[in-house]
Amino acid sequence: MASDPSRPDAQRASEQRIDRWLWFTRLLKSRTLAATLVASGKLRLNGERMSKASKLVKPGDVLTFPLGDDVRIVKVLNAGTRRGPATEARLLYEDMSPPAPRAPGDASHMAARDAGTGRPTKKERRQTDAIKPFFD
Repeated sequence: MASDPSRPDAQRASEQRIDRWLWFTRLLKSRTLAATLVASGKLRLNGERMSKASKLVKPGDVLTFPLGDDVRIVKVLNAGTRRGPATEARLLYEDMSPPAPRAPGDASHMAARDAGTGRPTKKERRQTDAIKPFFD
């Protein structure tokens, strides 16, 4: 990062490249994947499309990007110092993504049984059989 004498050291320390930050937060497996996502133009920083991985993010910025079948919305809380464990990475951002919608007819909650409650009743077995095609 180029040294800019007009910015205080504390501000420079709280900023980080987008690709590096995405990698530190473990949202993407590699820095190359993060740079590819940014270069594709699908990542938005505070509502604006980004196409350069060298763009800096700072606390308070909001990133929006597709990840798998979902659209992730994350708020930057801190800049990372290393790519540590997932518990440490989770402290770098706040996930603001809406919860994934449940599919209509999703009855997986009916088939749930507490451990040690014995064999399923006839009714519970029918419920399990009814949702089984969803998992095959």
